[in-house]
Amino acid sequence: MSLSRIFSVRFRGSFPALASRNTRSMSTNTVAPLLLSPHAVNTLPTRDVKILDATWFMPNSTRSARKEFATRRIPRAQYLDLDEVATPSELGLMHMMPNEPIFANACEKFGITPSTHVILYDVHGVFSSPRALFMFRAFGHTNSSVIDGGIPRWLAEGFPIEQGEPQPTHEKTNYPVPELKTSLIQSYDQIVKNSELSPRARSLVLDARARGRFDGTAPEPRPGLPSGHIPGSFSLPFTTFLKEHRSSNGDTYTTMLRIPDLHRALLDAVGPAVAELIINGDKKIITSCGSGMTAGVLWLGLKLLGAQTVALYDESWTGYAMRSSSKIETST
Repeated sequence: MSLSRIFSVRFRGSFPALASRNTRSMSTNTVAPLLLSPHAVNTLPTRDVKILDATWFMPNSTRSARKEFATRRIPRAQYLDLDEVATPSELGLMHMMPNEPIFANACEKFGITPSTHVILYDVHGVFSSPRALFMFRAFGHTNSSVIDGGIPRWLAEGFPIEQGEPQPTHEKTNYPVPELKTSLIQSYDQIVKNSELSPRARSLVLDARARGRFDGTAPEPRPGLPSGHIPGSFSLPFTTFLKEHRSSNGDTYTTMLRIPDLHRALLDAVGPAVAELIINGDKKIITSCGSGMTAGVLWLGLKLLGAQTVALYDESWTGYAMRSSSKIETST
């Protein structure tokens, strides 16, 4: 079956319908829409719904996620620090996937139960919130969604915000320790082993960094880290899957492309042959980036396109390139 035929069969219907349907508070094991519009979120009942601000900034940014959370946030939101809800790394890497107890403890602190509909957003629009969504889904909490466009779109569409220091929450719940789907997380050893396989046998590694960093022609934002890419990987900058908007107050923000546009963007970026492998599910897909954050944007886009098996290289380029034994390719 041709790729266009697969696409037309699998993705009939419009993207807005995907983002707005089934917006009731859901029960345990419910699979919520990956994306919700601000309007859809605003119509949800408050019972058993928790909103988390998962904003994260690059290490060379002067902005503070916690300060911006205090400045403006969606009503009833709590701040999810992805660098704190993480497993400590021997290499000193940040925001590594938490282990099961760390994740369960964080959910309890936020007042989340296994049946809670968790709504995630960030101040960029779509940037770090997909990584948070990946975390919840990897632990089997499928009743979780991202606000497409984040708080800038929320404001642009006229919904209210809260300001000032948030009131502490004392609504601690019981969240049974879940099981992490380890097949969704790739280690350094697995990435090296995969790169040594033949092109036919290896999984597809998609790199979300900017093309210059992938090619080795632009520097990494982390001092002392060489640029380049994992042998056999493909460049797919995370911005490929995003659309930029400007609101009336001057805010710029991103949303995910509509599904037909996601499909075209994937075709243009990796070519029809590789795109067909992805959509057909003929290859396992591994997303990577600088530190495991924007790899979540690729994961989200590919899941929206119907890709079944999408894993994430948690250490990503930072963990890979800082090891002297790693083989690094460039396009120069």
